Amino acid sequence: MEDVAKKPKAVKGVRAERVKREAFGIEGRRKHEGRTATPLRSHAKETGTQHRVYRFRFYPTGAQAEQLGRTFGACRWVYNEGLALRSEAWEQHRVRVGFAETCRALTGWKRTGERAWLKEVSATVLQQALRHLDQAFTRFFSGAAKYPQRRRKQRSRDAVTYVRTGFRWVEDPVRPGTGLITLAKQSGPLDVRWSRALPAGAVPVRLSVTRDRAGRYFVSVLVEERVRVLPALFLPGSREPKAVGLDLGLASLVTLDDGTKLDHPRLLKRYAEKLARLQRELHRKVKGSGNRDRARQRIARLYALIGDVRKDMLDQFTTRLVRENQVLVVEDLSIVTLLRPARGRGRRRKAALSRAIIDAGWGELLRQLRYKCGWYGRTLVVVDRFFPSTRRCSACHAKGPRLDVSVREWTCAECGVVHDRDVNAAVNLRDEGMRLYWLVASALPPGSRAPVVIKASELERCLPAA
Repeated sequence: MEDVAKKPKAVKGVRAERVKREAFGIEGRRKHEGRTATPLRSHAKETGTQHRVYRFRFYPTGAQAEQLGRTFGACRWVYNEGLALRSEAWEQHRVRVGFAETCRALTGWKRTGERAWLKEVSATVLQQALRHLDQAFTRFFSGAAKYPQRRRKQRSRDAVTYVRTGFRWVEDPVRPGTGLITLAKQSGPLDVRWSRALPAGAVPVRLSVTRDRAGRYFVSVLVEERVRVLPALFLPGSREPKAVGLDLGLASLVTLDDGTKLDHPRLLKRYAEKLARLQRELHRKVKGSGNRDRARQRIARLYALIGDVRKDMLDQFTTRLVRENQVLVVEDLSIVTLLRPARGRGRRRKAALSRAIIDAGWGELLRQLRYKCGWYGRTLVVVDRFFPSTRRCSACHAKGPRLDVSVREWTCAECGVVHDRDVNAAVNLRDEGMRLYWLVASALPPGSRAPVVIKASELERCLPAA
Protein backbone atom coordinates (compact mmCIF):
# COMPACT_ATOMS: atom_id res chain seq x y z
CA MET A 1 0.00 0.00 0.00
CA GLU A 2 1.45 3.30 -1.06
CA ASP A 3 2.08 5.98 1.51
CA VAL A 4 -0.24 8.95 1.28
CA ALA A 5 1.62 12.26 0.98
CA LYS A 6 1.00 14.36 4.06
CA LYS A 7 0.26 18.02 3.89
CA PRO A 8 3.19 20.03 5.32
CA LYS A 9 2.46 21.37 8.77
CA ALA A 10 2.87 25.04 9.57
CA VAL A 11 5.29 26.19 12.26
CA LYS A 12 3.46 28.07 15.00
CA GLY A 13 3.95 29.59 18.42
CA VAL A 14 7.26 30.68 19.87
CA ARG A 15 9.25 28.90 17.21
CA ALA A 16 7.46 30.79 14.44
CA GLU A 17 8.06 34.12 16.21
CA ARG A 18 11.74 33.31 16.52
CA VAL A 19 12.00 32.45 12.81
CA LYS A 20 10.26 35.69 11.84
CA ARG A 21 12.57 37.72 14.05
CA GLU A 22 15.89 36.03 13.19
CA ALA A 23 15.38 35.16 9.52
CA PHE A 24 13.30 38.12 8.34
CA GLY A 25 13.84 40.83 10.96
CA ILE A 26 10.14 41.07 11.85
CA GLU A 27 9.87 42.42 15.37
CA GLY A 28 7.13 41.39 17.77
CA ARG A 29 4.11 43.43 18.80
CA ARG A 30 5.94 45.13 21.64
CA LYS A 31 3.77 48.21 22.00
CA HIS A 32 0.62 46.08 21.88
CA GLU A 33 1.70 43.33 24.27
CA GLY A 34 -0.59 44.55 27.03
CA ARG A 35 -3.62 44.86 24.78
CA THR A 36 -6.16 42.29 23.74
CA ALA A 37 -6.05 41.61 20.02
CA THR A 38 -9.24 42.68 18.28
CA PRO A 39 -10.05 41.87 14.64
CA LEU A 40 -10.06 44.70 12.12
CA ARG A 41 -13.49 45.91 11.11
CA SER A 42 -14.15 47.03 7.57
CA HIS A 43 -15.94 50.27 6.89
CA ALA A 44 -19.69 49.60 6.94
CA LYS A 45 -22.12 51.67 4.94
CA GLU A 46 -24.97 53.46 6.59
CA THR A 47 -28.41 51.96 6.11
CA GLY A 48 -29.91 52.96 2.78
CA THR A 49 -26.64 54.21 1.26
CA GLN A 50 -24.51 52.91 -1.57
CA HIS A 51 -20.78 53.09 -2.15
CA ARG A 52 -20.36 55.03 -5.38
CA VAL A 53 -17.19 56.00 -7.24
CA TYR A 54 -16.80 59.29 -9.10
CA ARG A 55 -13.86 59.48 -11.48
CA PHE A 56 -12.22 62.76 -12.46
CA ARG A 57 -9.19 63.70 -14.46
CA PHE A 58 -6.59 65.99 -12.92
CA TYR A 59 -3.47 67.69 -14.17
CA PRO A 60 -0.55 67.50 -11.71
CA THR A 61 2.26 69.99 -11.56
CA GLY A 62 5.80 68.88 -12.25
CA ALA A 63 6.52 68.37 -8.55
CA GLN A 64 3.27 66.49 -8.01
CA ALA A 65 3.88 64.24 -11.00
CA GLU A 66 7.38 63.45 -9.73
CA GLN A 67 6.08 62.64 -6.24
CA LEU A 68 3.29 60.45 -7.67
CA GLY A 69 5.86 58.64 -9.80
CA ARG A 70 7.85 57.82 -6.66
CA THR A 71 4.64 56.70 -4.95
CA PHE A 72 3.72 54.33 -7.80
CA GLY A 73 7.21 52.82 -7.75
CA ALA A 74 7.33 52.50 -3.96
CA CYS A 75 3.95 50.76 -3.79
CA ARG A 76 4.99 48.36 -6.53
CA TRP A 77 8.26 47.61 -4.72
CA VAL A 78 6.55 47.08 -1.36
CA TYR A 79 3.98 44.76 -2.95
CA ASN A 80 6.71 42.64 -4.59
CA GLU A 81 8.85 42.62 -1.44
CA GLY A 82 5.88 41.56 0.68
CA LEU A 83 5.06 38.80 -1.80
CA ALA A 84 8.67 37.55 -1.73
CA LEU A 85 8.68 37.66 2.08
CA ARG A 86 5.50 35.64 2.46
CA SER A 87 6.52 33.12 -0.19
CA GLU A 88 10.01 32.60 1.26
CA ALA A 89 8.69 32.29 4.81
CA TRP A 90 6.40 29.46 3.84
CA GLU A 91 8.63 27.65 1.31
CA GLN A 92 11.77 27.62 3.46
CA HIS A 93 10.48 27.70 7.04
CA ARG A 94 6.78 26.73 6.85
CA VAL A 95 5.89 29.95 8.65
CA ARG A 96 2.78 31.93 7.78
CA VAL A 97 3.24 35.69 7.46
CA GLY A 98 0.14 37.87 7.40
CA PHE A 99 -0.73 41.51 6.87
CA ALA A 100 0.36 42.62 10.36
CA GLU A 101 3.80 41.01 10.01
CA THR A 102 4.39 42.60 6.59
CA CYS A 103 3.51 46.01 8.06
CA ARG A 104 6.09 45.52 10.82
CA ALA A 105 8.59 44.38 8.17
CA LEU A 106 7.83 47.60 6.27
CA THR A 107 8.86 49.58 9.36
CA GLY A 108 12.16 47.72 9.39
CA TRP A 109 12.75 48.35 5.70
CA LYS A 110 12.40 52.09 6.23
CA ARG A 111 15.10 52.09 8.92
CA THR A 112 17.80 50.78 6.58
CA GLY A 113 19.87 53.40 4.79
CA GLU A 114 19.50 51.92 1.32
CA ARG A 115 15.71 51.93 1.58
CA ALA A 116 15.26 55.28 3.29
CA TRP A 117 13.57 56.56 0.13
CA LEU A 118 10.42 54.76 1.34
CA LYS A 119 10.00 57.58 3.87
CA GLU A 120 9.28 59.97 1.01
CA VAL A 121 5.96 58.17 0.46
CA SER A 122 2.97 58.19 2.81
CA ALA A 123 2.97 55.18 5.15
CA THR A 124 -0.78 54.66 4.70
CA VAL A 125 -0.34 54.26 0.94
CA LEU A 126 2.36 51.63 1.39
CA GLN A 127 0.22 49.79 3.94
CA GLN A 128 -2.64 49.76 1.44
CA ALA A 129 -0.33 48.05 -1.06
CA LEU A 130 0.28 45.34 1.55
CA ARG A 131 -3.46 45.20 2.19
CA HIS A 132 -4.02 44.53 -1.52
CA LEU A 133 -1.42 41.75 -1.33
CA ASP A 134 -3.25 40.21 1.63
CA GLN A 135 -6.53 40.35 -0.29
CA ALA A 136 -4.85 38.63 -3.24
CA PHE A 137 -3.76 35.79 -0.94
CA THR A 138 -7.26 35.58 0.51
CA ARG A 139 -8.72 35.13 -2.97
CA PHE A 140 -6.07 32.51 -3.72
CA PHE A 141 -6.80 30.49 -0.59
CA SER A 142 -10.55 30.62 -1.30
CA GLY A 143 -9.98 29.28 -4.82
CA ALA A 144 -11.24 32.44 -6.55
CA ALA A 145 -7.88 33.42 -8.11
CA LYS A 146 -4.42 32.16 -8.93
CA TYR A 147 -1.31 32.64 -6.82
CA PRO A 148 -0.35 36.35 -6.64
CA GLN A 149 2.22 37.46 -9.21
CA ARG A 150 4.87 40.16 -9.06
CA ARG A 151 3.96 43.58 -10.37
CA ARG A 152 6.06 44.81 -13.26
CA LYS A 153 6.64 48.39 -14.21
CA GLN A 154 5.84 47.94 -17.89
CA ARG A 155 2.79 45.68 -17.45
CA SER A 156 1.10 46.55 -14.16
CA ARG A 157 -1.23 49.50 -13.86
CA ASP A 158 0.04 52.53 -11.94
CA ALA A 159 -2.49 52.90 -9.12
CA VAL A 160 -2.35 53.79 -5.43
CA THR A 161 -5.03 54.03 -2.76
CA TYR A 162 -5.33 56.78 -0.15
CA VAL A 163 -7.49 56.10 2.91
CA ARG A 164 -9.10 58.88 4.90
CA THR A 165 -5.90 59.72 6.81
CA GLY A 166 -3.89 60.00 3.58
CA PHE A 167 -5.56 63.06 2.04
CA ARG A 168 -7.26 66.32 2.97
CA TRP A 169 -10.66 67.32 1.56
CA VAL A 170 -12.03 70.87 1.73
CA GLU A 171 -15.44 71.40 0.14
CA ASP A 172 -16.07 74.57 -1.83
CA PRO A 173 -18.93 76.51 -0.17
CA VAL A 174 -19.76 78.27 -3.45
CA ARG A 175 -19.96 75.03 -5.50
CA PRO A 176 -21.06 72.21 -3.13
CA GLY A 177 -19.77 68.82 -4.20
CA THR A 178 -16.47 70.22 -5.45
CA GLY A 179 -13.44 71.32 -3.51
CA LEU A 180 -9.75 70.90 -2.91
CA ILE A 181 -8.01 67.52 -2.62
CA THR A 182 -4.52 67.51 -1.16
CA LEU A 183 -2.65 64.20 -1.03
CA ALA A 184 -0.21 63.21 1.70
CA LYS A 185 3.40 64.31 1.13
CA GLN A 186 2.20 67.07 -1.23
CA SER A 187 1.98 70.74 -0.34
CA GLY A 188 -0.63 71.92 -2.88
CA PRO A 189 -4.05 70.64 -3.95
CA LEU A 190 -4.67 68.76 -7.17
CA ASP A 191 -5.97 70.55 -10.25
CA VAL A 192 -9.11 68.44 -10.62
CA ARG A 193 -11.51 69.00 -13.51
CA TRP A 194 -14.89 68.61 -11.82
CA SER A 195 -16.99 67.28 -14.68
CA ARG A 196 -19.81 66.73 -12.18
CA ALA A 197 -20.31 67.42 -8.50
CA LEU A 198 -20.16 64.95 -5.65
CA PRO A 199 -23.21 64.69 -3.38
CA ALA A 200 -23.33 67.91 -1.36
CA GLY A 201 -21.86 67.44 2.10
CA ALA A 202 -20.43 64.00 1.34
CA VAL A 203 -16.94 63.30 2.70
CA PRO A 204 -14.81 60.99 0.53
CA VAL A 205 -14.18 57.63 2.14
CA ARG A 206 -11.22 56.66 -0.05
CA LEU A 207 -9.28 57.93 -3.05
CA SER A 208 -7.58 56.00 -5.83
CA VAL A 209 -5.05 57.78 -8.03
CA THR A 210 -4.20 56.14 -11.34
CA ARG A 211 -2.02 56.87 -14.35
CA ASP A 212 -2.84 55.12 -17.62
CA ARG A 213 -0.48 54.23 -20.45
CA ALA A 214 -1.39 57.44 -22.24
CA GLY A 215 0.03 59.47 -19.34
CA ARG A 216 -3.36 60.70 -18.08
CA TYR A 217 -3.96 61.05 -14.34
CA PHE A 218 -7.30 60.21 -12.74
CA VAL A 219 -8.61 60.36 -9.19
CA SER A 220 -11.47 58.06 -8.21
CA VAL A 221 -13.45 59.31 -5.21
CA LEU A 222 -15.44 56.77 -3.18
CA VAL A 223 -18.39 58.31 -1.32
CA GLU A 224 -21.50 57.09 0.46
CA GLU A 225 -24.57 58.23 -1.41
CA ARG A 226 -28.29 57.66 -1.03
CA VAL A 227 -29.26 56.65 -4.56
CA ARG A 228 -32.94 57.30 -5.21
CA VAL A 229 -34.73 54.08 -6.20
CA LEU A 230 -36.74 54.47 -9.39
CA PRO A 231 -40.51 53.78 -9.28
CA ALA A 232 -41.56 50.29 -10.31
CA LEU A 233 -42.64 49.84 -13.93
CA PHE A 234 -45.60 47.64 -14.90
CA LEU A 235 -47.34 46.80 -18.14
CA PRO A 236 -50.37 49.05 -18.82
CA GLY A 237 -53.47 47.85 -16.97
CA SER A 238 -51.76 45.03 -15.05
CA ARG A 239 -49.35 44.26 -12.21
CA GLU A 240 -47.00 42.45 -14.56
CA PRO A 241 -43.51 44.01 -14.33
CA LYS A 242 -42.17 45.40 -17.54
CA ALA A 243 -39.46 43.04 -18.75
CA VAL A 244 -36.96 42.98 -21.59
CA GLY A 245 -34.87 40.15 -22.99
CA LEU A 246 -31.34 40.92 -24.18
CA ASP A 247 -29.44 38.72 -26.60
CA LEU A 248 -25.75 39.59 -26.84
CA GLY A 249 -24.12 38.96 -30.20
CA LEU A 250 -21.53 40.09 -32.69
CA ALA A 251 -23.64 40.88 -35.76
CA SER A 252 -25.57 43.26 -33.48
CA LEU A 253 -24.12 44.04 -30.08
CA VAL A 254 -27.48 43.72 -28.28
CA THR A 255 -30.86 42.64 -29.63
CA LEU A 256 -34.03 43.33 -27.60
CA ASP A 257 -37.15 41.18 -27.70
CA ASP A 258 -39.08 43.93 -29.50
CA GLY A 259 -36.64 43.81 -32.43
CA THR A 260 -34.54 46.83 -31.43
CA LYS A 261 -30.86 46.30 -32.18
CA LEU A 262 -27.78 48.14 -30.97
CA ASP A 263 -25.18 48.11 -33.71
CA HIS A 264 -21.74 46.77 -32.96
CA PRO A 265 -19.36 49.79 -32.97
CA ARG A 266 -16.39 47.66 -34.13
CA LEU A 267 -13.95 50.25 -32.85
CA LEU A 268 -10.88 48.05 -33.24
CA LYS A 269 -11.80 47.43 -36.87
CA ARG A 270 -12.50 51.12 -37.42
CA TYR A 271 -9.05 52.12 -36.18
CA ALA A 272 -7.24 49.00 -37.45
CA GLU A 273 -5.32 50.81 -40.21
CA LYS A 274 -4.21 53.62 -37.92
CA LEU A 275 -3.16 51.14 -35.22
CA ALA A 276 -1.18 49.12 -37.75
CA ARG A 277 0.60 52.23 -39.01
CA LEU A 278 1.50 53.33 -35.48
CA GLN A 279 2.71 49.83 -34.62
CA ARG A 280 4.99 49.82 -37.67
CA GLU A 281 6.39 53.20 -36.64
CA LEU A 282 7.03 51.87 -33.13
CA HIS A 283 8.81 48.82 -34.52
CA ARG A 284 11.24 51.01 -36.49
CA LYS A 285 12.28 53.07 -33.43
CA VAL A 286 15.39 52.29 -31.43
CA LYS A 287 14.65 50.69 -28.09
CA GLY A 288 15.17 53.07 -25.19
CA SER A 289 15.03 56.19 -27.36
CA GLY A 290 12.77 59.17 -26.88
CA ASN A 291 11.22 58.65 -30.32
CA ARG A 292 10.16 55.15 -29.33
CA ASP A 293 8.57 56.44 -26.15
CA ARG A 294 6.64 59.10 -28.07
CA ALA A 295 5.45 56.47 -30.57
CA ARG A 296 4.29 54.28 -27.69
CA GLN A 297 2.42 57.26 -26.24
CA ARG A 298 0.54 57.77 -29.53
CA ILE A 299 -0.57 54.14 -29.51
CA ALA A 300 -1.63 54.38 -25.88
CA ARG A 301 -3.67 57.52 -26.55
CA LEU A 302 -5.48 55.80 -29.42
CA TYR A 303 -6.31 52.76 -27.29
CA ALA A 304 -7.50 55.11 -24.53
CA LEU A 305 -9.81 56.81 -27.03
CA ILE A 306 -11.24 53.44 -28.10
CA GLY A 307 -11.83 52.41 -24.50
CA ASP A 308 -13.49 55.70 -23.57
CA VAL A 309 -15.86 55.60 -26.55
CA ARG A 310 -16.81 51.99 -25.86
CA LYS A 311 -17.47 52.55 -22.16
CA ASP A 312 -19.46 55.73 -22.74
CA MET A 313 -21.67 53.98 -25.30
CA LEU A 314 -22.34 51.05 -22.96
CA ASP A 315 -22.97 53.39 -20.04
CA GLN A 316 -25.66 55.34 -21.90
CA PHE A 317 -27.29 52.17 -23.25
CA THR A 318 -27.42 50.33 -19.90
CA THR A 319 -28.77 53.40 -18.12
CA ARG A 320 -31.60 53.66 -20.65
CA LEU A 321 -32.41 49.95 -20.26
CA VAL A 322 -32.55 50.17 -16.47
CA ARG A 323 -34.72 53.29 -16.52
CA GLU A 324 -37.24 51.84 -19.00
CA ASN A 325 -37.63 48.27 -17.63
CA GLN A 326 -38.27 46.61 -14.29
CA VAL A 327 -36.84 43.15 -15.11
CA LEU A 328 -33.85 42.63 -17.40
CA VAL A 329 -33.05 39.14 -18.67
CA VAL A 330 -29.66 38.09 -20.06
CA GLU A 331 -27.89 34.84 -20.78
CA ASP A 332 -25.15 33.48 -18.52
CA LEU A 333 -22.06 33.82 -20.71
CA SER A 334 -18.69 32.29 -19.88
CA ILE A 335 -16.59 34.97 -21.55
CA VAL A 336 -13.32 33.47 -20.29
CA THR A 337 -14.15 30.18 -21.99
CA LEU A 338 -15.09 31.93 -25.22
CA LEU A 339 -11.73 33.71 -25.26
CA ARG A 340 -9.63 30.57 -24.92
CA PRO A 341 -7.10 30.35 -27.77
CA ALA A 342 -7.68 27.72 -30.44
CA ARG A 343 -5.09 25.23 -31.58
CA GLY A 344 -4.53 23.64 -34.96
CA ARG A 345 -6.84 24.37 -37.86
CA GLY A 346 -9.15 27.33 -37.55
CA ARG A 347 -7.02 29.19 -35.02
CA ARG A 348 -6.96 32.36 -37.14
CA ARG A 349 -10.74 32.40 -37.34
CA LYS A 350 -10.92 31.82 -33.59
CA ALA A 351 -8.47 34.67 -32.98
CA ALA A 352 -10.67 37.01 -35.05
CA LEU A 353 -13.71 35.88 -33.06
CA SER A 354 -11.90 36.57 -29.78
CA ARG A 355 -10.96 40.08 -30.96
CA ALA A 356 -14.60 40.75 -31.83
CA ILE A 357 -15.76 39.57 -28.38
CA ILE A 358 -13.19 41.78 -26.67
CA ASP A 359 -14.20 44.71 -28.85
CA ALA A 360 -17.88 44.17 -27.97
CA GLY A 361 -17.26 44.61 -24.24
CA TRP A 362 -19.78 42.00 -23.07
CA GLY A 363 -18.22 41.78 -19.62
CA GLU A 364 -18.43 45.55 -19.08
CA LEU A 365 -22.05 45.59 -20.24
CA LEU A 366 -23.06 42.85 -17.79
CA ARG A 367 -21.11 44.52 -14.98
CA GLN A 368 -22.92 47.81 -15.51
CA LEU A 369 -26.31 46.13 -15.64
CA ARG A 370 -25.65 44.33 -12.37
CA TYR A 371 -24.68 47.34 -10.27
CA LYS A 372 -27.26 49.68 -11.83
CA CYS A 373 -30.04 47.22 -11.09
CA GLY A 374 -28.88 47.21 -7.48
CA TRP A 375 -28.88 50.99 -7.34
CA TYR A 376 -32.25 51.68 -8.91
CA GLY A 377 -34.35 48.79 -7.58
CA ARG A 378 -34.44 46.64 -10.71
CA THR A 379 -34.01 42.88 -11.09
CA LEU A 380 -31.45 41.20 -13.35
CA VAL A 381 -32.31 37.60 -14.28
CA VAL A 382 -29.45 35.47 -15.60
CA VAL A 383 -30.72 32.48 -17.60
CA ASP A 384 -28.69 29.27 -17.67
CA ARG A 385 -26.09 29.19 -20.44
CA PHE A 386 -27.37 25.82 -21.72
CA PHE A 387 -30.90 27.11 -22.29
CA PRO A 388 -31.62 26.69 -26.08
CA SER A 389 -32.67 30.27 -26.72
CA THR A 390 -31.57 30.25 -30.37
CA ARG A 391 -32.92 26.83 -31.41
CA ARG A 392 -36.25 27.13 -29.64
CA CYS A 393 -39.25 28.53 -31.53
CA SER A 394 -40.69 31.43 -29.56
CA ALA A 395 -44.17 30.82 -31.08
CA CYS A 396 -44.75 27.07 -30.49
CA HIS A 397 -41.72 26.27 -28.25
CA ALA A 398 -40.56 23.50 -30.56
CA LYS A 399 -36.85 22.77 -30.45
CA GLY A 400 -35.12 22.92 -33.80
CA PRO A 401 -31.71 21.71 -35.02
CA ARG A 402 -28.40 23.35 -34.21
CA LEU A 403 -27.71 26.48 -36.22
CA ASP A 404 -24.41 27.66 -37.62
CA VAL A 405 -23.28 31.14 -36.67
CA SER A 406 -23.72 32.27 -40.28
CA VAL A 407 -27.47 31.43 -40.24
CA ARG A 408 -29.31 34.64 -39.36
CA GLU A 409 -32.89 33.51 -40.16
CA TRP A 410 -34.60 30.13 -39.86
CA THR A 411 -38.07 28.65 -40.29
CA CYS A 412 -39.73 26.53 -37.63
CA ALA A 413 -40.57 23.05 -38.98
CA GLU A 414 -43.59 22.72 -36.68
CA CYS A 415 -45.50 25.99 -37.14
CA GLY A 416 -43.76 27.52 -40.17
CA VAL A 417 -42.92 30.85 -38.50
CA VAL A 418 -39.85 32.61 -39.90
CA HIS A 419 -37.58 33.82 -37.10
CA ASP A 420 -34.81 36.34 -36.92
CA ARG A 421 -32.13 34.48 -35.03
CA ASP A 422 -31.33 37.19 -32.49
CA VAL A 423 -34.88 38.46 -31.95
CA ASN A 424 -36.14 34.92 -31.38
CA ALA A 425 -33.39 34.33 -28.81
CA ALA A 426 -34.25 37.57 -27.00
CA VAL A 427 -37.95 36.61 -26.80
CA ASN A 428 -37.09 33.15 -25.44
CA LEU A 429 -34.76 34.68 -22.87
CA ARG A 430 -37.48 37.08 -21.73
CA ASP A 431 -40.03 34.27 -21.30
CA GLU A 432 -37.62 32.01 -19.44
CA GLY A 433 -36.43 34.93 -17.28
CA MET A 434 -39.98 35.83 -16.28
CA ARG A 435 -40.63 32.19 -15.36
CA LEU A 436 -37.64 32.29 -13.01
CA TYR A 437 -38.70 35.70 -11.71
CA TRP A 438 -42.19 34.54 -10.75
CA LEU A 439 -40.80 31.34 -9.26
CA VAL A 440 -38.79 33.47 -6.83
CA ALA A 441 -41.29 36.30 -6.37
CA SER A 442 -44.17 33.97 -5.52
CA ALA A 443 -42.14 32.40 -2.71
CA LEU A 444 -41.31 35.74 -1.06
CA PRO A 445 -43.34 37.14 1.86
CA PRO A 446 -45.96 39.76 0.92
CA GLY A 447 -44.47 43.22 0.46
CA SER A 448 -40.91 41.93 -0.04
CA ARG A 449 -38.78 43.18 -2.90
CA ALA A 450 -37.41 40.72 -5.44
CA PRO A 451 -33.65 40.06 -5.31
CA VAL A 452 -31.37 42.25 -7.39
CA VAL A 453 -29.91 39.25 -9.25
CA ILE A 454 -31.71 35.97 -9.93
CA LYS A 455 -29.31 33.44 -11.40
CA ALA A 456 -30.62 30.15 -12.74
CA SER A 457 -27.53 28.25 -11.58
CA GLU A 458 -27.96 29.64 -8.05
CA LEU A 459 -31.74 29.53 -7.83
CA GLU A 460 -31.75 27.81 -4.44
CA ARG A 461 -30.00 30.80 -2.87
CA CYS A 462 -32.69 33.17 -4.19
CA LEU A 463 -35.55 31.11 -2.80
CA PRO A 464 -36.37 31.80 0.88
CA ALA A 465 -35.65 29.02 3.34
CA ALA A 466 -38.66 26.92 4.29
